[in-house]
Amino acid sequence: MSLILKLAIQLQGKKLAKQLDIATTKPKQVQQEFLLKLLYKNQHTAFGKEHNFSQIATEEDYRKAVPIRDYEQLRPYCDRIIKGKKSVLTAEQSFMFNMTSGTIGKPKYIPVTKESEKLTSQLMRQWLYRIIIDHPQFLDFASAGIVSPAIEGYTASGIPYGSISGRIYQKIPAIIRSSYAIPHQVWQLKNYEEKYLAVALFLLCRQVSFICTPNPSTLIRIAELIDSRKEELIRSIYDGAINIKSSHQSKLIFSLQKLFKPQPQRAKELEIIVEKTNHLLPKDYWQYLKLIGCWIGGSVGIKAQKLTDYFGDLPIRDLGYLASEAQMTLPCLDNTSSGILAINTNYYEFIPEEDLDTVNFPVLSAHQLELGKRYSILLTTTAGLYRYHINDIVEVTGFYHQTPLVAFIRKGKDMTNITGEKMHVNHILLAMKKVMQILKISITHYRVTPNLEKSLYEFYLELTDNVSHSWLQHKFIPEIDQALAAVNIEYEQKRKSQRLHLPILHLMHKGWYETECRREVDKGKRDVQQKWKILCNQPSLEDKEAIIETIEVKHNVI
Repeated sequence: MSLILKLAIQLQGKKLAKQLDIATTKPKQVQQEFLLKLLYKNQHTAFGKEHNFSQIATEEDYRKAVPIRDYEQLRPYCDRIIKGKKSVLTAEQSFMFNMTSGTIGKPKYIPVTKESEKLTSQLMRQWLYRIIIDHPQFLDFASAGIVSPAIEGYTASGIPYGSISGRIYQKIPAIIRSSYAIPHQVWQLKNYEEKYLAVALFLLCRQVSFICTPNPSTLIRIAELIDSRKEELIRSIYDGAINIKSSHQSKLIFSLQKLFKPQPQRAKELEIIVEKTNHLLPKDYWQYLKLIGCWIGGSVGIKAQKLTDYFGDLPIRDLGYLASEAQMTLPCLDNTSSGILAINTNYYEFIPEEDLDTVNFPVLSAHQLELGKRYSILLTTTAGLYRYHINDIVEVTGFYHQTPLVAFIRKGKDMTNITGEKMHVNHILLAMKKVMQILKISITHYRVTPNLEKSLYEFYLELTDNVSHSWLQHKFIPEIDQALAAVNIEYEQKRKSQRLHLPILHLMHKGWYETECRREVDKGKRDVQQKWKILCNQPSLEDKEAIIETIEVKHNVI
């Protein structure tokens, strides 16, 4: 099966990779042609008529005719599609929506067309092809993809909506899906605990050589679940019993039980690992694991750094700059979030980060980008997004032929401000990384909020290491204060003038992070895409209730 899989990936991916390679030698021409072809195809849509697509002959014409929009400005068009109207944004009818959280509380429904799905699928095939060149053994054993359901419901007009990760999972070639360790029925389980217990069981009873999911925190959760319930899981594998009691989905669990057979030999192997290490971790029970696929950049990067503790020192291949709106890059190297800008998949425009707050900001094309500079990205897709402001900041890390290599850096609005210091989540991430290196302490679960009344920042920490009140007061707080000053000159100035005061710490009860994640899932947010908010404008009631101790420093001099 491994040989057949490799041949299938090479046949499907080689031609597509060559096409992209050629395109990257002439990004200006490819992007212009892509845009004009797209506009011509959709000139008779409602949106096309409103914006005179038939009269657009250049990129400059396009920018004059079509204003920049965020989703809320695009929502009325999407609402018409949801109601079943045709030829609204695209001549090709949307057959489903990618659903994601919106900025005003209402979900965003991002249209998906057959063309847009085809282009995303082609990028995935190239991703797999480029991996097999570097890691020819990564599919020698079972593979595991951890995703949200592709279809989670239907609009009133009968159009399905779901998740981008689920769609990608479905569009991976069938011959690869046949090697999946986790049966597709598992993703239909509604209960959080039941689903992840089933995932753990099916993963633990197989030798896995490749595991993939967007968010690295999902991998850590599963590893921790298996380790914390190792005796119970080993017994289930020995007996071949899925010990899940559900009154709501008993038929589904019964169908999973039929697929789960007794494996006394595997159970014995796992028992030996526990006897030797007192733990049950992936780096020990998956001896043939060759590669992890997940995001490693942006705000989830701190979680990706912890994967080594559980999985060992393995290469990680980023999934690319991927959002519900589109897939925009194709990573081709391990251990970097940077990827080739997918110039034959979407049309892109860029606003220099430093010009975002100016009135007449410049708008650049892909071929005009500069190495090392950061940009806000505007997206035009075959699914009906036109000059869509996705509110992301990306950085140009290099070039592949003449085409930029791009890495996602952060969302555009992850910033707080008490007295002019303009604190960004990246400042927090950098400062915490520095403090953990200096003090040799591991802190994976934390949150920061500004206290406007006291003119200071509050750090909420869930600690795994046993440290004293005195150590946190006299070591950690001064170090985090110094680290913030080092990465944010405005913070340093405001601290020196005492317009900002020393941070304070809140120690959180064990399980705070997990409880918060589950609460988000219970609200309807998909667990594999749930992203922990590190910098918040204010603490939640649940955050305040989870505090077990508050630590402050009397003096206030930096």
